[in-house]
Amino acid sequence: MASSTTALGGAAAPARAGLAPQNGILGSNSKPFAGVMLKKAQQVGPLSLRVRGSATSSPRKLFSPKAAAAKSGDGVQIAVLGASGYTGAEIVRILANHPQFHIKVMTADRKAGEQFGSVFPHLISQDLPRLVAIKDADFSGVDAVFCCLPHGTTQEIIKGLPQHLKIVDLSADFRLRDINEYAEWYGHSHRAPELQEESVYGLTELHRDDVRNARLVANPGCYPTSIQLPLVPLVKAKLIKLTNIIIDAKSGVSGAGRGAKEANLYTEIAEGIHAYGITSHRHVPEIEQGLTDAAESKVTISFTPHLMCMKRGMQSTMYVELASGVTANDLYEHLKSTYESEEFVKLLHGSSAPRTSHVAGSNYCIMNVFEDRIPGRAIIISVIDNLVKGASGQAVQNLNLMMGLPENMGLQYQPLFP
Repeated sequence: MASSTTALGGAAAPARAGLAPQNGILGSNSKPFAGVMLKKAQQVGPLSLRVRGSATSSPRKLFSPKAAAAKSGDGVQIAVLGASGYTGAEIVRILANHPQFHIKVMTADRKAGEQFGSVFPHLISQDLPRLVAIKDADFSGVDAVFCCLPHGTTQEIIKGLPQHLKIVDLSADFRLRDINEYAEWYGHSHRAPELQEESVYGLTELHRDDVRNARLVANPGCYPTSIQLPLVPLVKAKLIKLTNIIIDAKSGVSGAGRGAKEANLYTEIAEGIHAYGITSHRHVPEIEQGLTDAAESKVTISFTPHLMCMKRGMQSTMYVELASGVTANDLYEHLKSTYESEEFVKLLHGSSAPRTSHVAGSNYCIMNVFEDRIPGRAIIISVIDNLVKGASGQAVQNLNLMMGLPENMGLQYQPLFP
C-alpha cells in the first residue's frame, strides 16, 4: 500500500496539509514492463514492418509474460461466474493487466458457447476461454472464483462449489449476517445459512485482516462502499451523532445491471434523474449493519438513491450532526488520519467538491467534508466508480489479499479524464 494520502483538487489549505500525488500508473514501488521494444517501424511494402531491423510480411505477435504464465500454469487460475454482466466484464478488463490472475473458466448460461469478445467487443483482444453454462464448468484446475451472478441465485451455486476454492461473491447474498433480516429485505429465506456464518464482509479498508484469512468474501454493495468509507471512522470515533443521518445518493445506470428492464430504457432515463427504492432500498440494512457495528448500538439512516443518466459513477452526499464540541474540520482531519496510508481512498483539499469524473474507471474513493450553513452540521461527499471500487475493483482488491498478493496488484489504473 502507498504510504501517503493524496489530497486532490487544488492548493492545500493551511489546516489541511495534503500529501504527495501518485507517481504515475505503476506506483512508486513498481518496475517498468520489460517487454519487447520495437524500433521505429519503416514501411517497406503493403504489409511489411521493420522490427529490430528485419523485414516481415506481417506484424509479429509480441511476447506476453501474462499469457506465458497462464499457459505454464503459473499464478492463480480464476473462474468468473456470470461473465456476461457488467461486473463480470469489468473483472475481465481489470484482470487483463493483472500479472498473477489468469482466467481459466467463464460462465454465462444464456451466452454459452460464444466467444467472450462477441459478447463484449471492447475486450476482443483478450485471449479468453469460451463461455460455458455453469453446469458444464470444470473447476478442477481453478484456484479462485469471482461470482458475478444476480442476487438470490448465488447461495445454492456457491454451496455446490469445491471446498478448495477461494470465493469473492459480488451479489448481496452473503452481505447481511442476520439471515432473518436477509429474508425480510430480499423476499426469500437464506438458502445457505452455514455459509453465511463462514462469510466475511469485504469492505477492504475496514476489514482487511478478516478478508486476508477468509475463504468466502461478501463483496460490498456500491452505495454501502461509498457511504461506509467516510461514515464508519466518524461513527467509531464518536465525532457525529447517531441520529438524523441523511444520505442522498446518485448512481449511473450500470448499477441496475445489464438485463432488459423498462425503467432502464433510454427514453425512460434520458435527460432526467429519478429517485427509486425510496425508504426500501436493499442497501439500507447493509449500511446500517456497518454503522451499527461501528457505534456498538443501533443506527438508523434516511437513505434515498437516484438514477442518473450516465453509464457509470456514484456520488453520495451525507448530512450529519456534529457531536458536542466537534467541528467539520475535525471530521476532515480524522478521515485524513484514518486513510493517510491507503492507496485507494483520497481526500480533496479545501472547498473542492468530488466529482464522479475524478474516479471513472478506477478503484479510488475520493471524498471531502464541508461545514454546513446550519450550525452543528456537516456535509460529506464521496464518489466512486460503481463498477470498480463499488464492485469488481474491490473484488480484485479482496482476492489479492486472500491469495497473499499485494493489495493493489492489477488495480493501479488512473481515472479516465475527461
